[in-house]
Amino acid sequence: MESRISATQAGRNLSDVLNRVHYRGEVFVVERGGQPICRIEPVGPSKCSARDLAHLLQTGPKPDAEFWEELKRVIESQPPMPEVPW
Repeated sequence: MESRISATQAGRNLSDVLNRVHYRGEVFVVERGGQPICRIEPVGPSKCSARDLAHLLQTGPKPDAEFWEELKRVIESQPPMPEVPW
């Protein structure tokens, strides 16, 4: 269910709006001057699966030599970790 609400109403009733979104799954389109400016909706599951991530890593551009040199420099410049007392 999608409801339209003014920015003023959203601000005055934010706690109620957030509760309705969280507990009832409602969606609100916030308007300013009659124009939609944002949507408040429940957070859904991630849209990227492990399979999607693996595919992106396999097909994406590969790091060049400059990247690996910079990574090596950053790693070497890190202070040593303190000893664990246990």
